[in-house]
Amino acid sequence: MAERTQFEELARQLSAVGAVKRDLGRILPPDCPAGSAAVLTLLGRHGDMRMSKLAELLAVDMSVTSRHVAHVAARGWIERLPDPADKRSRILRLTPSGLAQLDELSRRTTHLLAERLADWTDDEVGQLIRLMTRLRDSFGGCRSAPVRLPAPVATETTPAFEETTRTPAST
Repeated sequence: MAERTQFEELARQLSAVGAVKRDLGRILPPDCPAGSAAVLTLLGRHGDMRMSKLAELLAVDMSVTSRHVAHVAARGWIERLPDPADKRSRILRLTPSGLAQLDELSRRTTHLLAERLADWTDDEVGQLIRLMTRLRDSFGGCRSAPVRLPAPVATETTPAFEETTRTPAST
């Protein structure tokens, strides 16, 4: 198992991934913010689905999902069809316009990654993909149960606690 200093450095490097995500966010079209892009990407990857499934995949509250869905629906990128199994629910489906927008997002993302990783070998890019996939798998696809953290060390000003619980949303 890796040493503590390695995990500390890994934590620093992972926090720097935010800069990569920000750069990827900057290339999105003005009418397609990151939440909308995520909706399109998930529908493209997983196909038609209910809003509840989309909220689960996005790992956000239904109210947030509803706002994202309303945004993409207003632009004609998805349609909301009656669910034959439950008339109260809707099935979300990409439209041809949504597929075109998804293709544009993919083109922009691929171009930026190719530009920024131009000095990487194919093997290095493949290794990064494998390691990031393994990291996500180790975290249960980033939708894991609450994490039990060890008790903080007591000081004169802070009492010790038995244990602390953090959910992925609070970390």
